[in-house]
Amino acid sequence: MEHTRIKELLQSEEYGKEVIVKGWVRTFRNNQFIAINDGSSINNIQAVVDFENTPDEILKRITTGAAVRVKGQLVESLGKGQKVEVKATEVSIIGDSDPEKYPLQPKKHSLEFLREIAHLRMRTGTFNAVFKVRNALAFAVHKFFQDRAFVYWHSPIITGSDAEGAGEMFRVTTLDLDSLPRNEQGEIDYKEDFFGKSTNLTVSGQLEGELAALAFGNIYTFGPTFRAENSNTTRHLAEFWMIEPEMAFYEIEDNMDLAEALLKYVIRYALETCPEEIEFLKNRLLEEEKSKPQNERSELNLIEKLNFILDNDFERVTYTDAIEILKRSKPNQKKQFKYLIEEWGADLQSEHERYLVEKHFKKPVILTDYPREIKSFYMKQNEPDAQGRQTVKAMDILFPGIGEMVGGSQREENLEKLLARMAEVGIPAEEMEWFLDTRRFGSVPHSGFGVGFERLVLFTTGMTNIRDVIPFPRTPKNAEF
Repeated sequence: MEHTRIKELLQSEEYGKEVIVKGWVRTFRNNQFIAINDGSSINNIQAVVDFENTPDEILKRITTGAAVRVKGQLVESLGKGQKVEVKATEVSIIGDSDPEKYPLQPKKHSLEFLREIAHLRMRTGTFNAVFKVRNALAFAVHKFFQDRAFVYWHSPIITGSDAEGAGEMFRVTTLDLDSLPRNEQGEIDYKEDFFGKSTNLTVSGQLEGELAALAFGNIYTFGPTFRAENSNTTRHLAEFWMIEPEMAFYEIEDNMDLAEALLKYVIRYALETCPEEIEFLKNRLLEEEKSKPQNERSELNLIEKLNFILDNDFERVTYTDAIEILKRSKPNQKKQFKYLIEEWGADLQSEHERYLVEKHFKKPVILTDYPREIKSFYMKQNEPDAQGRQTVKAMDILFPGIGEMVGGSQREENLEKLLARMAEVGIPAEEMEWFLDTRRFGSVPHSGFGVGFERLVLFTTGMTNIRDVIPFPRTPKNAEF
């Protein structure tokens, strides 16, 4: 007889049916009530043990964290909080757990403590919910693009180029660090290295994605990316996942339409497929916010915040208009912003992005036409405005509570303009010949964007630290497990 998953049993009304449950003990009360969880649901099923007829040596081994097999009858529960329970006829131990040493006790643990035991934290209700939502979002990303006949494209993880020009990259090498080979100039001789040149872990699959879009039309990448930024904030990871579609014959408006549709689709999918998990996370967040002063609490609960994305058309605003709004805003006039907005050309911070979304427009915002100087070299250049200011066809999507969720642009398809911009920012053309070839042979208008997947999971789960939405976070001085 096969065992049945707990999620299925909790929805069943086949009272009297003989069932087998296998899972891990969450709690064992009064030598009688075992709360069992098998990971299929955030909820446990209760098994009621006939302790008078169960050997003592078995009862002693029913401890928190132990794996058990329970055979019994599915019956209507008399206790509160559950509809069904299992009246046990046989209990056996599959795997023991020493209660003195098992770190997950039946009490509230801090998220900081749980990060230290990340190999066990997914056994808690919170992380069961978080990673189920992560799973649903990842599946929805693929479904969204596959249903639209996009090609899933695997861009390389090891690369010789710095797509973002940020320079904060992890080096990939097999050289002996204790005796590095040097050339005549005394520089490290990478010709001796595994790839015969200096290589890094990728910060983005975009540039290679562009190559594919100019062959297949529409593609998307969805894979790990790496940034060696020494940043210990609640919003940064050194290893994270990026969703990066690239589309041939798409101009900036098409790009914005697709990005808005993607975000709405995946959030709706998570709400529809993980209602229990999202309800649990909503209540968790409400509980957590009780300890905050009223002015720091979110105006919307988690489900309202997700519906805020679904129910609103995203407001499309130029950077120039946004700067005027921010300059005149009360927090700027009263010097409440940490970074005051004084002139056109300023790089917007999270506090400015959130003001536009949460206070001014009260809907998600797509900011467009940023100053050329604060954006990447590959973005399509607009004609200078009346004041002679140079902007590019960039678009960033801003969400409540989080700021930037998407960054994208129409790409510069004109070879001369692209070469001139690369020379301005110091990118050697000879290293990028393969990229420039797409502008030499059948160049077309094309666009794309990037979504930091963990940011999307952070928003959808209501968690407040990005380290809590990836199974094993990689951050400065931390690469455990």
